[in-house]
Amino acid sequence: MTISFLESLSVPVFGLAKVVSFSSAKALPREDTPLIPNSPTLSSQSKTFANVFIAIVGAGVLGLPYAFKRTGWIMSLMMLFSVAGLTHYCMMLLIHTRRKLQSLSGEFAKINSFGDLGFTVCGSVGRFVVDVMIVLSQAGFCIGYLIFIGNTMANLFNASSPDSLTSQVIAFSMSAKSWYIWGCFPFQLGLSSVATLTHLAPLSIFADVVDLAAMGVVIVKDVFLMMENRPEVRAFGGLSVFFYGMGVAVYAFEGIGMVLPLESEMKERETFGKILGFSMGLISVIYGAFGVLGYFAFGNDTQDIITANLGPGLISLLVQLGLCVNLLFTFPLMMNPVYEIVERRFRGGRYSLWLRWLSVMLVTLVALTVPNFADFLSLVGSSVCCGLGFVLPALFHLLVFKEEMNWKGWTIDVGIVSLGLVLAVSGTWYALMEIFAIKA
Repeated sequence: MTISFLESLSVPVFGLAKVVSFSSAKALPREDTPLIPNSPTLSSQSKTFANVFIAIVGAGVLGLPYAFKRTGWIMSLMMLFSVAGLTHYCMMLLIHTRRKLQSLSGEFAKINSFGDLGFTVCGSVGRFVVDVMIVLSQAGFCIGYLIFIGNTMANLFNASSPDSLTSQVIAFSMSAKSWYIWGCFPFQLGLSSVATLTHLAPLSIFADVVDLAAMGVVIVKDVFLMMENRPEVRAFGGLSVFFYGMGVAVYAFEGIGMVLPLESEMKERETFGKILGFSMGLISVIYGAFGVLGYFAFGNDTQDIITANLGPGLISLLVQLGLCVNLLFTFPLMMNPVYEIVERRFRGGRYSLWLRWLSVMLVTLVALTVPNFADFLSLVGSSVCCGLGFVLPALFHLLVFKEEMNWKGWTIDVGIVSLGLVLAVSGTWYALMEIFAIKA
């Protein structure tokens, strides 16, 4: 997941990943606050397309080439397009569910967020389940950011000079990755102490620009290296890596939290499904090209973070440093939904500095124990994103439409819920086995 951070901006601004909450300068944010504030000017089709595109495309794309290496490029493409289609279908299930509820009674007119929908359908239990999954997914994104920063900085400044005094001190005490992650810690405490994200909003624009620029640089370099090296690649990786690939694909398309607010903000709501479908199709093509070209350029040498394959050079250095700075400042934006939920549940919605600092500490400690960026993407995608993206939308749709659906509708909804649960359980188990095997 993603949200607008400045009400004064004419176009909503989005970060690198998927945020599912809004923070305003006028009042302390709450989870049930609309993701995008109401404004007299509704979004056009082009603006809605841009918002959907930026909301979904995130840092997870950098792990796709490694996933293509593990699962095979044809198998990966099949999974990628299948997940994109299923994600689009489940997003539309949320839209149809809200429209149905709003048509029943005026009391359902203010369903502004995923949590609102969960509360309307299942009461406090529904909101609690959505809250837990949002906390886990957003914290998971931030853990991935810290892993990326730690591994990238270690590759840039320690692998090239293993005999330096700094490297010897690091090797004597703790890993280079751990030093860089702990180096981020005081900055994250300071940034996360900001009660409102208004002053951090320009950083979201920077995140978008850097992310797209990095993808462009990597793709161009991949094309030249692919034509020059032509390494050996494989089309299918086997069933043993199926759940791994599915987890990465689900993570890459996770953006379910932005669907309801974006549809509400659109001027011509009847065309939202077409715009969303076109956006998902285009993103699928971009993801597929990025993964295939990255794998075809480096073959079996493809790293878990594709920027690690760029090699020495000023452009490579700037791209990797830019992404690290980008994620460093995106961290508090992605953690904001976590702060809102824990403050609402434990402090009645009031600002709590110690809860925020405790959350940052827990996220940092987890990041220190996970060695591989792409494997962690698979874990988050399997464990949480399958629940948010597949299980809950189909379940809520089934509960609301159960009286008027035929056997085909029941079969589809039950099938999606079952598939999501199978992918979540199996994918989580496989991802954990991979992570602990690498650590061992």
